[in-house]
Amino acid sequence: MSFLGFSQSGTLKGVILDDTKTPIPNVNIKAGENGTATNENGFFIIKIPADQEVVVSFTHLAYKSITATFNLKNGEEYEFHPIMNESVEQISTVVINSKERDDVEGIISLNPETIRLIPGANNGIENLLKTLPGVSGNNELSTQYSVRGGNYDENLVYVNGIEIYRPFLIRSGQQEGLSFVNPDLVQNVDFSAGGFQAKYGDKLASVLDITYRKPYQFGASLELSLLGGSLAVEAISKDSKLSGILGIRYRDNSLFVNAKETESNYEPSYADVQTQINYSFSDKLIVSFLGNASINKYNYEPQTRQTNFGTLENPLALLVFYEGQEKDKYETLFGAIKASYLLNDDLTLNFVVSTYHTTEEEYFDILAQYRLGEVNSNIGSEELGEVEFSEGIGGQLNHGRNDLDALITNVEQSGKYTVENNDFEWSIKYTNENIRDRLIEWEMIDSAGFTVNPPYSDNFNNQPYSPYEGPLVAFENVSAKNETTIQRYQAYLQWSKRTTIGDNEVWFNVGARSHTWTVSGEGIETTTQTVVSPRAQFAIKPNWKKDMLFRIGGGMYYQPPFYRELRDSSGTINPDVKAQKSFQVVIGNDYSFKMWDRPFKLTTEAYYKNMTDVNPYTLENVRIRYAADNNATAYAYGLDLRLNGEFVPGTESWFSFGYLKTEENIDNKGYIARPTDQRLKFAALFQDYVPSLPKMKMYLNLVYNTGLPGGSPSYADPYVYQNRLPDYKRADVGLQYVIVDYNETHNGWRKPFKYLTVGFEIFNVFDTQNSITNTWVRDVYSKRQYAIPNYLSPRVFNIKTSMKF
Repeated sequence: MSFLGFSQSGTLKGVILDDTKTPIPNVNIKAGENGTATNENGFFIIKIPADQEVVVSFTHLAYKSITATFNLKNGEEYEFHPIMNESVEQISTVVINSKERDDVEGIISLNPETIRLIPGANNGIENLLKTLPGVSGNNELSTQYSVRGGNYDENLVYVNGIEIYRPFLIRSGQQEGLSFVNPDLVQNVDFSAGGFQAKYGDKLASVLDITYRKPYQFGASLELSLLGGSLAVEAISKDSKLSGILGIRYRDNSLFVNAKETESNYEPSYADVQTQINYSFSDKLIVSFLGNASINKYNYEPQTRQTNFGTLENPLALLVFYEGQEKDKYETLFGAIKASYLLNDDLTLNFVVSTYHTTEEEYFDILAQYRLGEVNSNIGSEELGEVEFSEGIGGQLNHGRNDLDALITNVEQSGKYTVENNDFEWSIKYTNENIRDRLIEWEMIDSAGFTVNPPYSDNFNNQPYSPYEGPLVAFENVSAKNETTIQRYQAYLQWSKRTTIGDNEVWFNVGARSHTWTVSGEGIETTTQTVVSPRAQFAIKPNWKKDMLFRIGGGMYYQPPFYRELRDSSGTINPDVKAQKSFQVVIGNDYSFKMWDRPFKLTTEAYYKNMTDVNPYTLENVRIRYAADNNATAYAYGLDLRLNGEFVPGTESWFSFGYLKTEENIDNKGYIARPTDQRLKFAALFQDYVPSLPKMKMYLNLVYNTGLPGGSPSYADPYVYQNRLPDYKRADVGLQYVIVDYNETHNGWRKPFKYLTVGFEIFNVFDTQNSITNTWVRDVYSKRQYAIPNYLSPRVFNIKTSMKF
C-alpha cells in the first residue's frame, strides 16, 4: 500500500530486475513506516513526500538490499529501475533530483495529470501552454499558439525525440480537430520558450518536448463528455520484453459552434488512433514503434447570422442569409521506428526512421446575402432588436477547391557519450519533403447591387457612388498548381558539463547545428542553401542561503523555409527564399522559497531577439499567408514572470505575467507592429478543493491578452491602416468529485475502479464576446465601412466523467 495523506507528494515508480534482466516480484519497498511491494512483473509505485530528501529501501530475502535517497517536487513522477544482485552488496547514497536539469536549461516541466484536469475548450497540452508567460493564443478552439512574438509555424514539437508536423491548409480554429499529442499517453512534458540547445531543430520560437510512457502493468482509462471521449489501454508481457499503449480519441466541437450567433448545420468528426509499442531484444537493444492515424472531417452549412454592434445611441446590426456549404477533410498517417542501443554505460546510439503523410481537402461554395441596418432600441416595442431600416445591402460568394498531398520522410542517427562528467550529443538527419498542392479560390463581392473590384487593382470601381464601365473581376482570385520537393541535411554536435567554481555549482552547454536544403520541382529552378547555428547556455547556482539559480542562453537561430513559407499569396513558389535569422539572448533567474511552510518558485526571464531576412506574413484566424520574400527586419523583446507553488496545500497553481513588444520594418518603410504583437498577457491556473469535502475539487483557467494587430481588411496596407482587435478575456471553471481515488479499496460496483470522477465544466464563465477577425461591410448612404466582429464561442456547459481500471 502506498502513502496516503501527504499534502504534497511525488510518485516513484519502476521495475525491479535481477542481473539477468528478469522482473522480481514481491520486493518490499519501504519509505518510513509505509511501503508497497512489486507485482508479478516487478512493477511498483509509491508516493513519497515532496521537496525533501526521502530514503527508500528495496529488500528481498533472495537479494541484497538497495537504499536510495530521492528528492521529488510536488506532482512529479520519477522512474527508478534498480537491478538487485544475489551476491554483491549494493549501496546507493546519491540524492536523485530530476528537476535540476530542467532548471538549468530553462525548461518548464508540466504535470500530465494537470493537463488532463484543467478545463478548456480544446483540452490538451496546448490548453495548458497558453497559461504560461510568453505563450499566447486568442482562439480557444485552436491548438495553435505563438511564443514571444513568433507565429504558429515557429514552434518545434517532438514526441519521443521525433519531430511532429501540423496540417497545412487549416484556416480556422474550429476546423483543426485534435492535436497530435494524446494527453492520455504522456509521461513527461518539457517546454522551452527560447534560447534552447543546438540539439533541437531550426525554428525561431519554442520547443515542446513530449515523452510517452512505457507501461509496467495492465491499465485502462476512459473519459466521456459532451465533447467526445477517449480510451487508453496499456499492457506488458509476462517476460517484460514487449509492452504497448494504445489511445483512441473522438472529438465533436458542435457544442461550441452551435452556441455561436451563426445558425448552421454543423457535422464535425474528429478521430484518431495512436499507439506506442516497445520491444526489448536484450538489456542493450530496445526498439519502439510510434504510430498515428487521424481523420478530421468538417462539414459546415451556415443558414443565418445576426450580429448586433454599434453604440447605445446608434445601435446597428448585420443580418446575413446563407446558401451553400463547406466540406473539409484532413487525413494524416504517421509512423516512426526508433532503435536505441546501449553500447556501454557511457555510450548510447539511436536510429530513427519516420514518415508523415497528409491529404487535405477544402471544398466550399458559400453565398452570403447581407443587410446592414438600424436596430429598434425601443424597450416597449414588440420589435425590439429587429432591423427596421437598411443602410446597406449586398452579397458575397466564396468558392474554393483546395487539395494538398504531402509526404515527409526522415532518417536520423543520434547518440550520447559521457566521459568524466562531460556529455557529448550528436545527430545526422536526412529529410525528404514531397508536396503536391492545388489552390483554386475566388471571391465575388456585391455592394448595393454592384460588383466590387479589388481595391488594390487599377480598375477599382466606386459604385454606386460613381459610374464604372471597365471590366469586372473577382475581388480575390488565386489559382495555382505546384509540385515541390525539398531535401534537407541536418546535423548537430553539442557538449555540456556540470562542475563547480568555488562553492558554486555551474553548468555549461555549447553546440552548433548545420542545415542544408535544396528546393526543386516542376517549373522551379533548383536552389541550394546552407546555414550554421551556434548556440550556448550557462547556469550558476551560488552557494547562498537563498535558493537562487541564474542562467543565460542564446545564439544564432535560423528557420529554413518550409513549403508554406515558399508560397506567396498568389500561390507561386519562390525557391530563393532564405532562412529567417534571429540572434537571441535569454537571461533568467529562479528563486525557490517557502511560504506558509509550502514550496514556491518565482521564475523571471528577460529576452531579446534581433531578426533579419524576415519573411512577412498576414494572419487571419489561424491561417498564415507569407510574402515569400525576405524583405523585412524585425525585433522582439520582453519580460516573463511566473510564480508557482502550493497556494492551496497539496495542489500546484501558478500566476503568469508577460510583456512583449515586437515590430517589423518591411521594405525600409519603417517599423510597425507585427501580427503577433501581444503587449500584455496575464494568466492564472488555480486548483482548490472544499476543506469539508476534500474530494470535491475546483480548477480555474484564466487568461487575459491585450488585442492583437488584426481585423483589418485583407487588402489594406498595414502602413496605412493599423487596427487592433479587442482584448481577449476568458475564464474556464471545472468542478470534479472524486468517487474513487488512487490507493483506495472499495467493494460492490466501485471495486473494478482505480480512479473514478464525475464533474462539469463551464467554458467562458463570464460570457465574454471575444473576436478573432472582422467582416467588413459598406454603407451605401454614408460611404463608411463597418468592421463587424466575428465572435468566438460564448458560455458553454459540459459534463464529463473520467475513470481508470
